[in-house]
Amino acid sequence: MPSTNPRTYEPIAPRKIAFLGLGVMGYPMAAHLALAGHEVTVYNRTVAKAQAWCAEYAGTRAPRQGATPRMAAQGADIVFCCVGNDDDLRSVTLGADGAFAGMEPGAIFVDHTTASAEVARELYGAARTLGLQFIDAPVSGGQAGAQNGMLTVMCGGDPAPFDAVQPVAMAFSRAFTRMGESGAGQLTKMVNQICIAGLVQGLAEAVAFGQRAGLDVNLVLDVIGKGAAQSWQLDNRGKTMVADQFDFGFAVDWMRKDLGLVLDEAKRNGARLPVTALVDQFYGDVQQMGGNRWDTSSLIKRLK
Repeated sequence: MPSTNPRTYEPIAPRKIAFLGLGVMGYPMAAHLALAGHEVTVYNRTVAKAQAWCAEYAGTRAPRQGATPRMAAQGADIVFCCVGNDDDLRSVTLGADGAFAGMEPGAIFVDHTTASAEVARELYGAARTLGLQFIDAPVSGGQAGAQNGMLTVMCGGDPAPFDAVQPVAMAFSRAFTRMGESGAGQLTKMVNQICIAGLVQGLAEAVAFGQRAGLDVNLVLDVIGKGAAQSWQLDNRGKTMVADQFDFGFAVDWMRKDLGLVLDEAKRNGARLPVTALVDQFYGDVQQMGGNRWDTSSLIKRLK
């Protein structure tokens, strides 16, 4: 659900929206669209989640539940989606019950799933064949960003549908940027995850080193956070690492999925990612420790 801090929405004409996938990201993202005045129909594989969403936002403009992705997408100007992986994405877009079968020519499908650039291009082509538009638009900012309506969204696709979607998507975004042609959004998200993997491992080693050295590591983090070592990870995960707290945030399983996409793409384009590949193996160690749902900052558990 959105943050308790009230969000101000830019006034735009209400649109007919469908939202597919009401997980920890999709649920508040769809809520921001409803609270911004759009007519939102939701679909979720677990029906109870869609029913709960409709009940929670009954005071907004005619919230509805679709029994299938196709039914949810019927009549929608824009269909937003946030599911788990490539296969999940294909399952809600393609086939007789998929969203593409219910969308009218000219409608726009916006995919916020972190998926492969390959599936983005595949679905872009399938959409164009049907007279539809497709934008790949993975997000960064995590659950807190979704709840606060402050996600950073990286988009790939044609300029005209991007321009049509951007003012609507600003209901849950602080930045919504076109990075290039189809697949460019997913490739940009891969760059984001490469950066995070290295940063978190470096922070884990730094905290573990400081603890071994007998320092007041919280004080150390306060000091170095005012210098060149500052980062979002240091500011938001350093002290929880010190406190051995990991039952929140972006799960290790999700990061391993994302890094798998990165490493597969690197094999295709020839990029050398030795540190990323090593950190991916370290996350495998954390999974073997039972940390599948721990936050990605749990890399420090390997060092204790």
